Amino acid sequence: MIAGLAVSLSFAQAAPVIEVHSDPHCGCCSDWVSHLEEAGFEVDHHRHDGVRTIKIEHGVTPELASCHTALVEGYVIEGHVPAADIQRLLEERPAIAGLAVPGMPHGSPGMETGRVDDYAVLGFTHDARPPAIFSEYLQP
Repeated sequence: MIAGLAVSLSFAQAAPVIEVHSDPHCGCCSDWVSHLEEAGFEVDHHRHDGVRTIKIEHGVTPELASCHTALVEGYVIEGHVPAADIQRLLEERPAIAGLAVPGMPHGSPGMETGRVDDYAVLGFTHDARPPAIFSEYLQP
């Protein structure tokens, strides 16, 4: 029991800072930030009208785009990616640019609307390779 507690505290103490860029009027972005904080991440949330510029600077294509873009330890996180997938990304360190949940699927973190859609978290690169499924959230 104590060992498990030590592991949880160790992650919380070592949790990286996630820099989030979102529109100042977007409520679901703030809900996603709360999801990250509840998972133990420290969040530096920037609300501004230049989110599209951030996406372009970091290679987020229109096909991958969602409402907010985040940066963490050299990776790009686009949209409503679950915190567990970000934790896995940072543990495994695959050779990708980042993770994306295109659009705004209902039921994804920050988009709890009462409806739950199937969605995939995609790993993407900045070369010509198509995005690959990193994880899937499917309804029974």
